[in-house]
Amino acid sequence: MVIRSKLPNVGTTIFTVMTQMANEYNAINLSQGFPDFQCSEKLISLVEKYMRKGYNQYAPMQGVMSLREIISRKTEDLYGYKFDPENEITITAGGTQAIYTAITTFIKEDDEVIVFEPAYDSYIPSILVNGGHPIYVPLKYPDYQIDWDEVKKMINARTRMIILNTPQNPTGTIFSNNDMEMLTKLVSSTKIMIMSDEVYEHIVFDGNIHQSISRYPKLVERSIIISSFGKTFHTTGWKMGYCLAPESIMKEFRKIHQYLVFSVNTPVQYAVAEFLEDKNEYLSLSSFYQEKRDYFLDLLKGSKYKFTASKGTYFQTLDYSSISDERDKDFAVRLTKENGVASTPVSVFYHDNLNLKILRFCFAKSKETLEKAVEKLLKVGK
Repeated sequence: MVIRSKLPNVGTTIFTVMTQMANEYNAINLSQGFPDFQCSEKLISLVEKYMRKGYNQYAPMQGVMSLREIISRKTEDLYGYKFDPENEITITAGGTQAIYTAITTFIKEDDEVIVFEPAYDSYIPSILVNGGHPIYVPLKYPDYQIDWDEVKKMINARTRMIILNTPQNPTGTIFSNNDMEMLTKLVSSTKIMIMSDEVYEHIVFDGNIHQSISRYPKLVERSIIISSFGKTFHTTGWKMGYCLAPESIMKEFRKIHQYLVFSVNTPVQYAVAEFLEDKNEYLSLSSFYQEKRDYFLDLLKGSKYKFTASKGTYFQTLDYSSISDERDKDFAVRLTKENGVASTPVSVFYHDNLNLKILRFCFAKSKETLEKAVEKLLKVGK
């Protein structure tokens, strides 16, 4: 049977490829974004509690109300904006499902979507499969800043959405208050929507604050905000996220959401709702991961790798141009096979595979794992 692919140029994700290679060559996997340490025993006990209490059937399509209510309070406490739990918050099967649902809901054939590159790899396929056209705006290397004059030139009558991601994967950069003010001015007289991917909202370093869309009421009215408990509570395998949006936007989002997944894991929702009552479980996350970032970079000091410390997320990029002239994909493969450390080549996050000789490493690992990985990395190019 001849299949006419909706995504003819899309293959298996780089995360799957590099993880399979890491497993095959018994390499330390710093490529895919997941911790190698356990989540809270308290959280696991809470999931068990609600399973044993019989909360094992379908949750409401929108999500368990107790979870939506505490997300509303948490968002208001942190950013000053109150979302209505009934009509403006939906629990999703992770951040990626929320991203796909949001794009599917609002992007129609020939709509244009502005995407900042390097970009998380689920955005572009989701746009293309819905007949949209991604419009690429490169973040300015090496600091990965936005040129708002360039963004302004890209906007026209077909521009339907701008996708934000802060803290940003894969670069580890964060948006500033000035960025958000510039964005506000840029879209104020348009019908452009904002999809804001904020799954790393609690992982921001060096005293900086997370610039959530929720801080800017003029942006909230045209935005859908996406976050994830997987990144926050070290439970990426549970696939538990949520989105926030004004009622008019959320009403349309739910129309698609209900036919993609209908509802999300019931006992985990109840467990997370109770776990969120302890604010320290997420407020302490920045210092927890900053310690890991600093330890990883201290181990690399004096090496041939060049870097600017990540400002957020649990990823660090390393410039290997002083070690090899290879393309980043080739170097990443060799590093995995010959040196036993798997990373992610940053070129895969560009539509044109721009090669800046940068690799992305996940430092959400134990100290022992980081020590072993850096020991191997330091042997490269000697």
